Amino acid sequence: MEKGKNIKVCVVCTGNICRSPTGEAVLKKKAKERGLQTLFSCSSAGTHAYHVGEMPDTRSISAAENRGYNMTSIRAQKISETDFENFDILLAMDFEHLNTLNNMKPASSSAEVLLFLEFSQKFSRQAVPDPYYGATNGFTNVLDMIEEGADTFLDQMYPARPSM
Repeated sequence: MEKGKNIKVCVVCTGNICRSPTGEAVLKKKAKERGLQTLFSCSSAGTHAYHVGEMPDTRSISAAENRGYNMTSIRAQKISETDFENFDILLAMDFEHLNTLNNMKPASSSAEVLLFLEFSQKFSRQAVPDPYYGATNGFTNVLDMIEEGADTFLDQMYPARPSM
C-alpha cells in the first residue's frame, strides 16, 4: 500500500455493533481533523450476521458521544468476499477476526489484513477486547485503545510531510 494516497478501510469485529463501528467513527473523525477526508474513507463490518441492520450498541454510542464521535448513521453489516475488492485495508479488532479475514481473503485480492492496533505504540499488536458482556467502563477502555490505534494508523498511512 502506497502511503499518503487514497485509502479505503474496513474495520472488522464480530457483530459490528461495538468495536468496529467505534473504530469507523473514530477513524473518520480523526481523518477529517487531519484534512484527509478526500484521501481516506472508512466503513465497518462484522464476521457474523448477528445484528445486520441494527444500530451500534447504546453503550458504544454513549461512550463515543461523550468524546464527540457520532455513530448514529452506522448500521451493522456482515463482511463479504467483495469487501476484499472494495477496500484496501481490513483492520481486525482481534486475532480471531484476523484469522477469519485471512481465511476469507481471495487469492486474487491485494487488500491488506492487519490488526487494528498493528502500529499502536501503547497497545502494540494487542487485541481490542469485546466490551459487550462487561461493565460500562469497558466501552470507555475500548475507546481509549481505538483512539490511540486510529492515531498511530493514520500516522503510519499518512506520514507528515516535512515543512519547508
